[in-house]
Amino acid sequence: MNELHFAYKARQHLNRGLHELPPATHARLEAARQRALARQKVVAHQSVLAAAGGFLNDQWENARFKQVIAALMLVVGVASYTYWQADQSIAELEAIDSALLAGDLPIAALTDRGFDAWLKSSASQ
Repeated sequence: MNELHFAYKARQHLNRGLHELPPATHARLEAARQRALARQKVVAHQSVLAAAGGFLNDQWENARFKQVIAALMLVVGVASYTYWQADQSIAELEAIDSALLAGDLPIAALTDRGFDAWLKSSASQ
């Protein structure tokens, strides 16, 4: 006899016994069922951010110290690289602006089609 067949037979037996119960017992069982359903937790809909916060909170409680340190080091590394990259870009723009404001450029360079190439070569010097 497989499990599905056993479950089917058990359900039939319980249903037959249900009809043989006295009305007072049947009423008590129905009242208990209603109380249990009233106490059942209701599914609360929440926003995506609240769900993400709950997930992060659950993960934080289970996280190991080394994992937290590794994640923080990764964040610090990415932030440092971004800062360094922005600083390099600002330094290049500063050199170009200084050359333009100092007037070290010949007038022909301003009207030349290769002006951008000249700026790049002078910035690298």
